[in-house]
Amino acid sequence: MLRIMRFVFKDLSIGLIRVLCFLIVFVIGIVIGLLSSSHVDRYLTSQPYVLNPNQAFAINPNSLCTSSINETVSGNDRNGNVGVSCVKEDCLSMESFRFPKNVSHGMTDEELLWRGSLVPENAHYPFDRMPKIAFLFLTRGDLPFLPLWERFFKGQDAMKYSVYVHSNPGVNLDVLNSSVFYKRQIPSQAVEWGKVTLVEAERRLLGNALLDFSNERFVLLSESCIPIYNFPTVYKYLIESKYSFLDCYEDPSRYGQGRYNRYMKPDIRPRDWRKGSQWFEMNRALAVKVVADTKYFNLFKRYCTDDCYPDEHYMPTFVHMFHEPLNAGRTVTYVDWSVGGPHPVSFEAKNITESFLKSLRNNGTTTCSYNKGKSHICYLFARKFESSALEPLLELASKVLEY
Repeated sequence: MLRIMRFVFKDLSIGLIRVLCFLIVFVIGIVIGLLSSSHVDRYLTSQPYVLNPNQAFAINPNSLCTSSINETVSGNDRNGNVGVSCVKEDCLSMESFRFPKNVSHGMTDEELLWRGSLVPENAHYPFDRMPKIAFLFLTRGDLPFLPLWERFFKGQDAMKYSVYVHSNPGVNLDVLNSSVFYKRQIPSQAVEWGKVTLVEAERRLLGNALLDFSNERFVLLSESCIPIYNFPTVYKYLIESKYSFLDCYEDPSRYGQGRYNRYMKPDIRPRDWRKGSQWFEMNRALAVKVVADTKYFNLFKRYCTDDCYPDEHYMPTFVHMFHEPLNAGRTVTYVDWSVGGPHPVSFEAKNITESFLKSLRNNGTTTCSYNKGKSHICYLFARKFESSALEPLLELASKVLEY
């Protein structure tokens, strides 16, 4: 009997051990299965594409960013199409970040100016940076002097300049794809003369140009502006300058101090009020300060209305108050105000002579401040020219303007 019971207990022990081993193996299998499942789910959900059984193992690394023109991205391109194309381009690459090839985008002004105000803490650029001049054209319609500007840029190093055009909505420049103006129209809004929309357009141009980290100097131009020196001279003059060129002076008359609004106090006091030509040239450091400002721009937007002309007062006042050491206090764009009134002298075809153009370049015997010294070159650009002046300018450009 005892022997029989020993065999029974032995069989039961062996059975229990087998059951226990099975349970252990079963539980381990479940745990492994759950862990494997979670890793697979996490892998699949982290992929930058929608899983397709026919394409699951055919990922194109160049198609990770595919916002198409037909997608609902806000903003208009130069042809009025909605959206921004980023097809077959890694939008997070250093190349795309430091040098946006397409100036069309869907950013609001607030987003654009915020991004334009970003300044890297590390002063060392991780790429070969050739400082460029950004030519900012603020125009109502077409560019009547486009052939002259094309000649100005012809044969020059494209790594030394960039072009941006702000025109009224609906205006599309009809240029060849070989033109330096091809696809250089930024998302724009309507501009009204003498209103704050002019300053908004200037800040919009600066914001777009600041997206290119190689842009170091920024010059504002109108459709009636022409260059009176060749590109190498302009480039050397601006790139080597230690200061920006923004017209800034006190005007005690009703056309200056008389436009001050007392509701701007205490942030802007009467003694801070300045006036100047809107046709500025500035370096990157000052451009960043201008687009980053919201407080003082909003004060002008609210209180500089009617006959205040904010385009003549906002930047001169703001720069005088906070960044005067960065500014030379003068402009590099010649304008003739000798006749008085709200508009300068306009130059027609009959005014364009060899002696006239030389007088613009030589500025008589006057010298101007330049890097704490003196220079016989005071102006690099001039306005206001009528479209009829194009032909005689083209005839004299190579002889007098040297381009």
